[in-house]
Amino acid sequence: MPDAPPPRPDPATLLDRVRRAARQEQFLEVVSAEEATRRFHAALDLRPLAAEEVPLAASLGRIVARTVTAACDAPPFDRSSVDGFALRAADAAGASEAAPRRLRLNPEVLACGVAPAVELLPGTATAIATGGMLPRGADAVAMIEWTALEEDADGPVLLLKRAVAPGQFIGFAGSDIARGEALLRAGTVVTSREIGMLAAAGHATVPVVRRPRVAVISTGDELVPPGAPLPPGGIADSNAAILCAAVSENGGEPIPLGIFRDEEAALEGALREGLARADLVVMSGGTSKGAGDVSHRILSGLEAPGVLVHGVALKPGKPLCLAVSDRTPVVVLPGFPTSAVFTFHEFVVPVLRAMAGLPAREDTTTQARLAVRTPSELGRTEYVMASLAETADGLAAFPLGKGSGSVTAFSQADGFFAIPALDAGAEAGAPVGVRLIGGAARPPDLVLIGSHCVGLDIVLDALAADGLRARTLAVGSLGGLAAAKRGECDLAPAHLLDPASGSYNETFLAPGLRLVRGWRRRQGVVFRRGDPRFEGHEGAEAVRRAACDASCLLVNRNAGSGTRILLDGLLGAARPAGYANQPKSHNAVAAAVAQGRADWGVAIETVARDYGLGFLPLADEHYDFFVPKARAGRAAVAAFLAALASDAVRARLAAAGFGV
Repeated sequence: MPDAPPPRPDPATLLDRVRRAARQEQFLEVVSAEEATRRFHAALDLRPLAAEEVPLAASLGRIVARTVTAACDAPPFDRSSVDGFALRAADAAGASEAAPRRLRLNPEVLACGVAPAVELLPGTATAIATGGMLPRGADAVAMIEWTALEEDADGPVLLLKRAVAPGQFIGFAGSDIARGEALLRAGTVVTSREIGMLAAAGHATVPVVRRPRVAVISTGDELVPPGAPLPPGGIADSNAAILCAAVSENGGEPIPLGIFRDEEAALEGALREGLARADLVVMSGGTSKGAGDVSHRILSGLEAPGVLVHGVALKPGKPLCLAVSDRTPVVVLPGFPTSAVFTFHEFVVPVLRAMAGLPAREDTTTQARLAVRTPSELGRTEYVMASLAETADGLAAFPLGKGSGSVTAFSQADGFFAIPALDAGAEAGAPVGVRLIGGAARPPDLVLIGSHCVGLDIVLDALAADGLRARTLAVGSLGGLAAAKRGECDLAPAHLLDPASGSYNETFLAPGLRLVRGWRRRQGVVFRRGDPRFEGHEGAEAVRRAACDASCLLVNRNAGSGTRILLDGLLGAARPAGYANQPKSHNAVAAAVAQGRADWGVAIETVARDYGLGFLPLADEHYDFFVPKARAGRAAVAAFLAALASDAVRARLAAAGFGV
């Protein structure tokens, strides 16, 4: 059974909280994204921060603050570029194999790091190694391959068999880097190449733009640190981790200040600390209209100019709040992860990069065809996260309909496209310009659209070990089948039951498709262990009994899923309490039951086991793959099918509880 709820406050206090929660504080003024950016930038100094000297070892990735000139020549002396002999070019005139020139060898060998002690006089030569310092009097070097050695009564004699031009095989002082020459200019990103050049030119330190310090504050009574046990209603604070990493990616130094409850005094103290320690303050959460959202209210005490924008005509991101205290920017981001990350990149990153001395972010846009109709809210520009897939007609964009509360939408998307504020949506097949996230994106090697199963991850793990990138879009079995018919995916996993024949998937096969067998998995009723309404009953009987019990709450599945088709076949015309609650995954069904928000649902046995739920079998279903024949010859499809048939993958599937 779920944990007991905390004690309720007295009725008067509870009623007051209800009134405050129902009261909405309107946004200051909802403005366009362009107007919000204009107001924000006008109140800021967007020049790079002051310079600081850092050791070369600490300069990697930093931005050069001012022009750096060479402190010394490189090379610092005239040196040989080959192994051979230093000499005077005039002494080598006319030398040949038939008539070699004879030069007396000096009693010195000029290895690297040896300072010459013997002046090279006419008619003499000195042995020298690559990198060795040229002696006084020498103006050329002959390669050792052009010479031979003889002995006479006075000692060794060099026989030179080829003429040498003045300056041949000599690297002159300053030929690479000249003292006083500009090495790096302001705005250059320091890489390993620049570090080597600075070292060669005599620099142990380099002036770089100071990294902007960014205070990151998380707000919300529901938040707990990542990894900590989640209480009822608790959420792991993913925003702070995402934002701190994004700050570092864009040239800043994050200062995580922690999680603060929705209490004005505590939040105001955190804000003051952020203003004292940082060049920019970012808060996430508490910027909407409800009474529990207090972040934007504490900004009223900021120094001028204060709050500039509260409310932007964007989706996601409408509750965004932009403020400036004196010259320090303060940004309150929406609390939902996708909204927070999107608005951070759109409004904070340009300011952060300017302060860090980095060039503006370069966005790449690619054209694609929208795979499915995407509705939108009139009055707000909506940015839709999308994954790209290659089709016979070019790139197709598949919207990721996970909503602004999703933590994974940004990481799974290749980019996003805009639906204008005056449009009610975008139609399937419409051309869209997808702004890529992280530069030019390479479409995945393999695209799977349809029903998801944890068993699928086992096969994809095997492909990943061979370097193949796969993308899965969970849209339900019927949605995947439709995508396969349109040639928009490589494989469409499905578990579609034909009630008339009792078979899975075969009767749904359409021209242009082939069916590949996958594995079997067991579907059944999931419930909390010990519930007498289900414990000890047969699955189909339990469904009939629960459907007649108005107090027994169902958590259903989305239309088009194989699970929904199975359950509807058992229910007939019955519509139990909770029928309209239709999440899109087996995990969501199990979580709702485990947390007491529903009493029963239908999910696969492996998920029931993971959530510690009771399980009453209903059907052994087949989880198979529709493959468009036009894409069956692709190497990535062949690799998937080979992995699916391999003994190692089949053994892992069996160990996970799937029938192979």
